[in-house]
Amino acid sequence: MHNLFPYMVLLIPILGIVAGIVGRLARLREKQLEIQAGQTAEKAAQYAAHTERLEQRVRVLERIVTDRGIDVAQEIEHLRDRPLN
Repeated sequence: MHNLFPYMVLLIPILGIVAGIVGRLARLREKQLEIQAGQTAEKAAQYAAHTERLEQRVRVLERIVTDRGIDVAQEIEHLRDRPLN
């Protein structure tokens, strides 16, 4: 046992250093995940807002078609006959 003492004296500080490094790496990874979660939430909010705008536009188009269905159909046919520039 007496021969192991110098190794134990060195091993304990080394284990402390390794534990400190592992702890710091874990906190860093946690911060990275928090940042990524925030970015993901922000993108989801942007997509939701974009989807809402598109839905509003579709509702407007539905009202136009419903209110002026025959006129719109004729206008579409006229546009089909026109050459694209």
